[in-house]
Parts: sequence; C-alpha cells; structure tokens
Amino acid sequence: MTDAAPSPTEPTADAASDSSGVAVLDRAFALLAAFDADSARLTLSELSRRTGLYKSTVLRLLGALEHGGFVRRLPDGQYAVGPQPLRLAAVYQRSFQVGHVIEPLLEQLSTASGETASFYVRHGLERVALFRVEPARSVRASVQIGKGYAIGQGASGKVLVAFAPQDATELPPVPEADAIRAQLWAVSWGERDPETASAAAPVFGVGGALQGALALSGPRQRLEQGDTMRNACRQVLEAARNATAALGGNVSSFNQGLDLLASEGITPRG
Repeated sequence: MTDAAPSPTEPTADAASDSSGVAVLDRAFALLAAFDADSARLTLSELSRRTGLYKSTVLRLLGALEHGGFVRRLPDGQYAVGPQPLRLAAVYQRSFQVGHVIEPLLEQLSTASGETASFYVRHGLERVALFRVEPARSVRASVQIGKGYAIGQGASGKVLVAFAPQDATELPPVPEADAIRAQLWAVSWGERDPETASAAAPVFGVGGALQGALALSGPRQRLEQGDTMRNACRQVLEAARNATAALGGNVSSFNQGLDLLASEGITPRG
C-alpha cells in the first residue's frame, strides 16, 4: 500500500511551517520599521498601535529582536533600535564599493558650496541617501542616511529615473527626463519640501552603468539668489565628473553638460 500524495490544496507541514516563519519575519520587520528619526524611542503600546499587532505578540518578538541585538530595552521601559542595524547599514554602504570615491567628493562639495551634499541610489520606487555630508551652518537642508524618499520628487530622484534602464516601467514619469539625459543635471524647487531646493547629476561607472546621483540641497531662499543654483549645478556636475572618472566611466558628456550650463539660465519654479 502506497502513501497518498498530499493534496495541492492542502499545504504540507513543511509548507505551513515555512509560511508561519515568513509571517513571523514580516512582523519582526514591521516592528523595526516602526522606529524612525522622529520616534527613536517607543513604548510597548506605541509599537502595538503602529504595527497593528497584539501586545503579547509584540512582546514576544521584541524578546527575540533584543536577543539578536536589533532592539534594546531602555531603563524607562521604552524600546529603541539596537546596534545590529548600524552594523548592517555599514555593510550595505560597503556593498556598493563607491564610498572611497564618493565620500571625499561629498566633503569637498559641501565645503565649497556651504550646502548639504548627498549621494543617492535607487531602491525600488524610492531613492535612498547612501552617503551625506552637511555643512556647519545652522540653517541647512537635512538628509537622513538610509531613509527612503519618493523617487519622482527632488533633483536626485529625477536623475535616477531619467537614467534608469528602459525596462524599469514601474517608475513614475519625469517630464524633463529627455532634457536631463542631454544636459546631465536636474534641479528641484520645493518638490519634497517647499522650503528646500536641490541640484543633482548622475555618476557612471565602467560601461556607462549608473552608480547613483550626486546632489546638493539647501534652503530654497538661499539657492534662488542670483546665480546660486547655476553654481550649484556646476559644482555638482564637476564632482559627478570626477567621481565618474575615478570609477572608470566616460566623462566626455559631462564636459558637454558644463558647456550647456554656461550658456543657459536657471529660473526658479513652483
């Protein structure tokens, strides 16, 4: 007598176990995602409310996350992110293998311009700041490393969309994409934050592969003055050209973009 094969509509014990394990991981990730820069410390009740999970479930997951170093319990009973995400963030940065080139250029760019210099990469439908250098001045644009921003907004988002592979049809349209590909720079006036403006340019590697977008961002009122935005575009283009050269890319198009920038004005919009 042979054993009957399991019905395809009835999951095996292994399949059910796998499904249960994935659900647990999803809930654990939801707990970690509940923390952000504005909510670095959360109570058990707040975590339950933000995730929609029962307190008993949250408490059980927190125990496992705390044991693994992903969450820590504070003396007042609140919870905060542990050290492990920081270690993984460093691994994530190093996986792009561009930090040794990008970070010194961001330092130079921020010092020369007096504004916030950042390097973004595309992650699905978001742009993520991988590296950032902020100026010493008190009034400045704030960019959070590792935070996802809408890819259809901001100068860096426009650059990442304009130079994305043609089969990336899920990305939102950027009306000025053709112009960005021709001139190699993009500007934004208050799209993500009405008080902020930005300029960005692409960074390429060997074979023209897009590595990310270099950006300068600052208070809109400051970048609207005179030729400030044009100068920001020039500085970003020059930094992106240097990064591209260091990463083995072709820089000829950057020289054309700089020539085009010198002959065009940039008018604030919005």
